[in-house]
Amino acid sequence: MSDVVSIELLLDDASEAAVRADWERLRAAGHSSLAAHTAPSNRPHVTLLVRPALAPVAFGEALALLPVALTLAEPLVFRHGDRGVLARRVTPTEELRRLHEAVHAAVPPGVDAPHTAPGDWTPHVTLARRLRLDALPDAVGVLGPVRAGAGVALRRWDSATRTVTAIR
Repeated sequence: MSDVVSIELLLDDASEAAVRADWERLRAAGHSSLAAHTAPSNRPHVTLLVRPALAPVAFGEALALLPVALTLAEPLVFRHGDRGVLARRVTPTEELRRLHEAVHAAVPPGVDAPHTAPGDWTPHVTLARRLRLDALPDAVGVLGPVRAGAGVALRRWDSATRTVTAIR
């Protein structure tokens, strides 16, 4: 999928600051990091849904479930050849699963991106893309600790128009 629309869960201020600190530590250590992506739309988030297209939808039931507790857990890697996406796993609690299900229940059937569909969802917050796998031990070593936090808001990202819209 090249142009996509995603529905994302934004983090509370302290959790967002912790993820941004991980981004900065990775960059300072000379690793790939989302700190290098300086667009205003670049914010730590948990992706709940990704589709090639999505008409505007009301997410009332999902919004009613916020805030949702979450844990920014241990690092995980989505491997692609000799590189990978380094992320912080988000513990899939029942509360978080209900939010994910409510987002998907609000939209018509469609083609979901891998790792976002119900039953295949891997909740995570991305730290770095295209990280060399041979640098993984050092990169993981600079990350901060596991921490509890909350998901507090939803937003829609449209990659074709490069726009972010708060979902209220």
